[in-house]
Amino acid sequence: MSLPAEFHEIAKRVNNWGRWGADDEIGTLNLITDEVVREAAATVRSGRRVPLALPLRQDGVQSGMIPGRINPLHAMVQINQELFGPGTVACSDDVVTMGLQAATHWDALTHVSHSGRLYNGRPADTVTAHAGAEFGGIDKARHVVSRGVLLDVARALGKDRLDGSHAVTPEDLEAAEDLAGTRVRAGDVVLVRTGQIQVYLAGDREGYGYPSPGLSVRTPEWFHARDVAAVANDTLTFEIFPPEIEDLWLPVHALDLVEMGMLQGQNWNLEELSTACGESGRYAFLLSAMPEPFVGATGTPVAPAAVL
Repeated sequence: MSLPAEFHEIAKRVNNWGRWGADDEIGTLNLITDEVVREAAATVRSGRRVPLALPLRQDGVQSGMIPGRINPLHAMVQINQELFGPGTVACSDDVVTMGLQAATHWDALTHVSHSGRLYNGRPADTVTAHAGAEFGGIDKARHVVSRGVLLDVARALGKDRLDGSHAVTPEDLEAAEDLAGTRVRAGDVVLVRTGQIQVYLAGDREGYGYPSPGLSVRTPEWFHARDVAAVANDTLTFEIFPPEIEDLWLPVHALDLVEMGMLQGQNWNLEELSTACGESGRYAFLLSAMPEPFVGATGTPVAPAAVL
């Protein structure tokens, strides 16, 4: 089944292929300039640090809905082992097996393809079993430190959590922008709060994933117009699920990652940040969200922090 004409029309309007050169592998992260980072640092007033990552645990957010994406399996490989004889310093070591997109994470630009292409027109088959993503892997997405802006859509609409059928629209983003009292600008990393993470935090993994509010297929054009560097939210699927257009699966992924070359993140815990921003009346902050540089990977865990 081919993608509908509506999708291709939006794709043309948000396409960034060639904007930063034919060999570019980081897309909209090019918008995070030194000046943007200096201005981001100037937003820090109290020094309050807010962690945004979920704990990495075996009973994490993955319920089996996405095949192969397993929660972290943690094992000890040595416990208080005296490596150099009795009475010497002892070591404990451990290992983890997990899906790189199991918990709070970034999607690399190679996470999805459509019509046989990745970002910047590269062939989708350049992602291989042996080497992974030689072009556009998450290891190329360095220096994700910028001004973060919380668009608290749930709070802006007078709700603690959006309904599972709510597709976040550009109008919703602008309502949240009004609440924030700041305008999203070039190089910003936008965090969209729906409140959906509360379902997981209450112990309902299945209900967290489905049905879920999320971004509408109309939002990529809004992010493109504002020259946003990256977007993350507090849901499993990022976009609304089930999809708003019947049989059109993951269109926002394809528009953001493939057409725009814009990193997107899922499973970010924005609850404490929502409280902190509401208390301070400030919704812009310094955000550090450096990807773990797994070479050739199509995603990575991240432990982001907002500094207010």
